[in-house]
Amino acid sequence: MNQLDQTDRGSPALMGYHELLGMQIMEWQPNRAVVALTIEPAHLNRSGNVHGGVLASMLDSAMSLAGLHCEVPGHLRRGMTLSLTTTFVGPARQGVLRATGTVRGGGQKTYMSSGEVTDENGNLVALGEGSFRRRSGSESAQGTPDPTTTNTAEPGR
Repeated sequence: MNQLDQTDRGSPALMGYHELLGMQIMEWQPNRAVVALTIEPAHLNRSGNVHGGVLASMLDSAMSLAGLHCEVPGHLRRGMTLSLTTTFVGPARQGVLRATGTVRGGGQKTYMSSGEVTDENGNLVALGEGSFRRRSGSESAQGTPDPTTTNTAEPGR
């Protein structure tokens, strides 16, 4: 399969920049997240390979999301990247890339994750490690109400 189902785009967890790149969440559970991206011409550098910034963004997203899973409907957990290291292992030019992030340790506020990006044949493209901080209110697995899904309108309006 060379292309992701376009109907899956626009997941509430991946908005803005992530949506611009075309990333989608393929799997999300406590301590693990997988995001995918169908390679398009806009993702390539002058050598015809996926730009390192795209790979770093995929790693950042997967590793961060791995520590921000929330099962409460209408709630979410937010975080920020404190540090991110990437190692580019091999080129990718076409098809679907998958970034897998796994939480390796940490506490309620700060956690560490590792990740990898593979192509659709399972070849390793990039590796990453990072430290992340959960924002206030996101320390708990219950998260906080998502303001984009909360109805704040007054009755009768």
